[in-house]
Amino acid sequence: METVRVGVGPVSCDDVLAVARHEAAVELTDEALVAIDRARAVVEELAAAPTPAYGISTGFGALATRHIPTELREQLQRSLIRSHAAGSGPEVEREVVRALMLLRLSTLGTGHTGVRRETAQLMAALLSAGITPVVREYGSLGCSGDLAPLAHCALVLMGEGEVRDAGGTLVPATDALAAAGLAPVQLGAKEGLALINGTDGMLGMLLLAIADLRRLLRTADIAAAMSVEAQMGTDRVFAADLQALRPQVGQALSAANLTRLLAGSGVMASHREDRFHRVQDAYSLRCSPQVHGAARDTVDHAATVAARELASAIDNPVVLVDDGRVESNGNFHGAPVAYVLDFLAIVAADVASISERRSDRFLDRSRNHDLPPFLADDPGVDSGLMIAQYTQAAIVSELKRLAVPASVDSIPSSAMQEDHVSMGWNAARKLRRSVDGLTRVVAIELMTAARGLELRTTTGDTAGTSPAAATGAVVRLLREHGVGAPGPDRFLSPEIETAVALVESGAVLTTVEDQIGELQ
Repeated sequence: METVRVGVGPVSCDDVLAVARHEAAVELTDEALVAIDRARAVVEELAAAPTPAYGISTGFGALATRHIPTELREQLQRSLIRSHAAGSGPEVEREVVRALMLLRLSTLGTGHTGVRRETAQLMAALLSAGITPVVREYGSLGCSGDLAPLAHCALVLMGEGEVRDAGGTLVPATDALAAAGLAPVQLGAKEGLALINGTDGMLGMLLLAIADLRRLLRTADIAAAMSVEAQMGTDRVFAADLQALRPQVGQALSAANLTRLLAGSGVMASHREDRFHRVQDAYSLRCSPQVHGAARDTVDHAATVAARELASAIDNPVVLVDDGRVESNGNFHGAPVAYVLDFLAIVAADVASISERRSDRFLDRSRNHDLPPFLADDPGVDSGLMIAQYTQAAIVSELKRLAVPASVDSIPSSAMQEDHVSMGWNAARKLRRSVDGLTRVVAIELMTAARGLELRTTTGDTAGTSPAAATGAVVRLLREHGVGAPGPDRFLSPEIETAVALVESGAVLTTVEDQIGELQ
């Protein structure tokens, strides 16, 4: 089993993916443990002082003016976690919970939070044992950190609450800890606050979405190439000298992908010099690099923000070891992450929108250049892929709704102490649904284009021509899995779900890259 080592520096996106999706174990480095011990010494010194220190010997939020006596401070920590573990709704996905736990542990390892080493080590041990706290969908406002989701995780460190064990069974936390040979901790001064005051949930979902979108945008280039090819489009518009006239980075990369994907196509060669009938393709074909490229640039911007967040130590108050200080701050505000989460939802909606338009062109006899209506075997008797496009349209409509930003909203909380919040968690949750929707729309375009391409190479004036090596490989992959072959109508939903799985797993992308090398 792979092990991710958490030190005083930031974990990487690859580390997060390894832990969240591939069950990697986790351990703290010696350097991180030393940093944790140094910060803890500062907290204990302040806890023993007669002067109140926020988060250590006071209440929290709007209750920060109360000085808590020493004998009540352990109760203070328990009460904080129990009261903040107030989530509601469906369980959050395992990969999200594992990501947010790793990211919180990474912040603990910086030595700026003041937790004890045994608390941090227990969190690492939970991840290594595959014990996943039950976190609920609703509860975070994306400010003061993802309080409720993180509190559900902290509750398990205390031996309370519910978890899913490594096999996915729902069990009480105390039983799961005992089965793994782990003992719960009694939280000390400041530890409760340090465990819940971060943007880790929204950041974890951002990192997962970035990884997914980078795969999906390359897959969207594959789908676009197949649509251009099967609809007798031109590849001249993707030429590097034309792209250089508008030096947008992502656009050039996408256009280069399309050129490579279509290289060697007999279908393209059959009409490449026909400039009379096909002066210009429709925007959904011709402008694919412009849309896909802008999406790539947006993902890269989001990755820049995510990298800064990974390098952050987010807590309030924060321990400044060199000065022996614990200071309040506003770094827990989720605005930087929330904005790019919303931006990526816009990207997902627009890439899905152009994908659906390319698919729709296949089904209209007046626009598909002599392919059968709806790519049906016997039009009128058969409906072909008519309703697959309906499914795409329904998803795209939903994605447009999800593109409405969450981060423009704010509802004051904590007796007006927390009077402006980011709603970044909500932005992250809807982005996950957007990524899923985009996956489904691209998958339907692929199966539509594959059927169109197969019809193009076996019927009409282009019968006997061959597709490009890359696009032909995708057609074969889909056929091997029972997806999309021309013929009489059949139960279509299972084929769509199979195509979705092939896109989601990266199988489509891998198949292409095995033929022509890595796409950009």
